[in-house]
Amino acid sequence: MDFEQRLEKAIQRGRETGDQKHRAEAEKVTSKEDLKRMHTGFRLELSEYIEKCISRLPNHFPGFQFETIVSEKGWGAAVQRDDIGVGADRKRDNFYSRFEMVIRPRGKYNVLDMAAKGTVRNKEIFNRNHYQRLSEADADTFKEIIDLWVLEYAESYAT
Repeated sequence: MDFEQRLEKAIQRGRETGDQKHRAEAEKVTSKEDLKRMHTGFRLELSEYIEKCISRLPNHFPGFQFETIVSEKGWGAAVQRDDIGVGADRKRDNFYSRFEMVIRPRGKYNVLDMAAKGTVRNKEIFNRNHYQRLSEADADTFKEIIDLWVLEYAESYAT
């Protein structure tokens, strides 16, 4: 094999390697777009479900204010209430209760992340996260957890 033939084969190998890299990059971009689309779908479905569940709390506990959350923290809903009471020393006390749940924005790890925080009468009763890889995420599992956390907060507040 003379130099000219080896040169042509080297050029051909280089082109094939370049084509493989371009195909891999195109697949990577496609998968990033798919992951982004998946997160958006889950976010919309679950944030609506969160709003539906949390918006029922003021019906059972008058005085709670419902709010939809759309911020850099995520998408979801919250209820809050301020109460005034008299302490043992006959001084006025303020009591703050709040429950919020959000679907967090998609990060670099491509997970579906849900966070909830609950406070009853100035005491934080829970601060929880649940997450799954987007490729393995299941909306029904998240909905069960949403139900569980809302019910747990309602029980704690009622106590």
